[in-house]
Amino acid sequence: MGTALVYHEDMTATRLLWDDPECEIERPERLTAALDRLRQRGLEQRCLRLSAREASKEELGLVHSPEYVSLVRKTQVLGEEELQALSGQFDAIYFHPSTFHCARLAAGAGLQLVDAVLTGAVQNGLALVRPPGHHSQRAAANGFCVFNNVAIAAAYAKQKHGLHRILIVDWDVHHGQGIQYLFEDDPSVLYFSWHRYEHGRFWPFLRESDADAVGRGQGLGFTVNLPWNQVGMGNADYVAAFLHLLLPLAFEGQMQATPECFAHLTHLLQVLAGGRVCAMLEGGYHLESLAESVCMTVQTLLGDPAPPLSGLMVPCQSALESIQSARAAQAPYWKSLQLQDVTPVPTSPSTHSPEGRPPPLLPGGPMCKAAVPAPAPSSLLDQPCLCPAPSVRTTVALTAPDITLVLPPDVIQQEGSALREETEAWARPHESLAREEALTALGKLLYLLDGMLDGQVNSGIAATPASAAAATLDVAIQRGLSHGAQRLLCVALGQLDRPPDLAHDGRTLWLNIGGKEAAALSMFHVSTPLPVMTGGFLSCILGLVLPLAYGFQPDLVLVALGPGHGLQGPHAALLAAMLRGLAGGRVLALLEEDSTPQLAGILARVLRGEAPPSLGPSSVASPEDVQALMYLRGQLEPQWKMLQCRPHLVA
Repeated sequence: MGTALVYHEDMTATRLLWDDPECEIERPERLTAALDRLRQRGLEQRCLRLSAREASKEELGLVHSPEYVSLVRKTQVLGEEELQALSGQFDAIYFHPSTFHCARLAAGAGLQLVDAVLTGAVQNGLALVRPPGHHSQRAAANGFCVFNNVAIAAAYAKQKHGLHRILIVDWDVHHGQGIQYLFEDDPSVLYFSWHRYEHGRFWPFLRESDADAVGRGQGLGFTVNLPWNQVGMGNADYVAAFLHLLLPLAFEGQMQATPECFAHLTHLLQVLAGGRVCAMLEGGYHLESLAESVCMTVQTLLGDPAPPLSGLMVPCQSALESIQSARAAQAPYWKSLQLQDVTPVPTSPSTHSPEGRPPPLLPGGPMCKAAVPAPAPSSLLDQPCLCPAPSVRTTVALTAPDITLVLPPDVIQQEGSALREETEAWARPHESLAREEALTALGKLLYLLDGMLDGQVNSGIAATPASAAAATLDVAIQRGLSHGAQRLLCVALGQLDRPPDLAHDGRTLWLNIGGKEAAALSMFHVSTPLPVMTGGFLSCILGLVLPLAYGFQPDLVLVALGPGHGLQGPHAALLAAMLRGLAGGRVLALLEEDSTPQLAGILARVLRGEAPPSLGPSSVASPEDVQALMYLRGQLEPQWKMLQCRPHLVA
């Protein structure tokens, strides 16, 4: 259905008219730099462009008082001295004669995006707006924010479209206290915010920005704050927060993240709510970083693969302390956390001054530093080897395509095959590949795999006879490693054993879901039983598969659904969709030839970037599934730091 981009050039009109070092960073170039970069990358042209409209008085009144709306309206006729005097009544705010018009456009852009997504005109979209909104409160401007754009959009989605469950994810460096105040007693809105906090010493200096602020009344448990208490949080910290805190809850009902990280976070959100994601610009005042982050977000919304993450994927101890504190605060309200170890960890005492205003941090204060990883994986994670995104996103290579197989129009059905002589050479060591149908399937897989490794195709689906599944997977691994893949992740489901001749050199991470028992035979060879409940499956993906995968940082992913894999279509689609965030989207799914056409079709859609279907009603993991997961995490945490969700305490 496509991606919307909502914008209006009038939103560049408001600007600071007097000297104010605190406010001068909120300037029109924030929008023009981002839009220019989108145009340079050809991304604006791929979106459905919508011109923002002004929000009405009634729409603004969904969250703001009539008196406050009237006050902002009057700024249109004030002189510069009067504007400056009024601005001084609020914290970090400036008004301009165009502020009311611009702020109404910013709020209205969000409403247009909500309408477009919820009516099915588009799948998702981005509203490129200013002034921002998440600090604005019912009757007060705050922190450059005039009207609370996101809160208005959420209230509008409830009122006009009848939504009962809305997730707001606020990843601005500052806490969006305005959104929190507006929805803290509302169980229909789950508000998640990570923000620089530093034990209350970072703006907006609020006690209620800490992890133990979890909502009020019926809204208890629907406000989730993740306060970062040191600067320097990186990609690993943000991904860990998503995997160990946000996504488990979402499925049940001076920071240093790179622009590429926003692509991965957006990708992980797209598996929720049928992919109906409305992104809105809030802060961001470094023009280069802002422009890149906007581009990465739009690329991901369009379905492009996420680029590789830079740096070692090792969360720092301060980040783990914050994550565990938030998990402990939320555990009374969420079943998905109650079966896990969420014991609160001791934190540094608050440093608020007696007057209530925290002392400022001194230059050269503490920076967040990650622990040094074990030598074995770190030597493999330095330089991801990825080709540019190819023009062909997804290819299906089946020996005898079923006439009932329905594929998106841009998914290619492969006709080519590897040379017969080459195919026979790869098949020779395997008796099960001697039969003609197995040899034919292998030739098609080799041709597809070569296209992926050469950068001609991004992802694909291949089929093989059930009797040849193990041998075909073995050939795919060996071919991948010999043809350019430096780190290969293989997720094998069902009755598939690790090939005995596969080298133990750390280039392959083998993860079997469907083994007889939970076992970590080495840090690169892990087996776990298939969880019996949907909640257990989600816990396995979020608590084991993805942390291992992000820690390993593969440049090729193989997903093999072997004999007796036991996965329903939506579960297989979710697994493939979430693994697509790795390896620049280079994911090859290997199916049995007798798999249903519906399974091949659903996998093709998620590999090209569509959202997976719903898993149905939520359920909690069984005690056996929790025990298996906790055992494996305990065995593997010393080597794979992304599995950690609590800091190590030092006596």
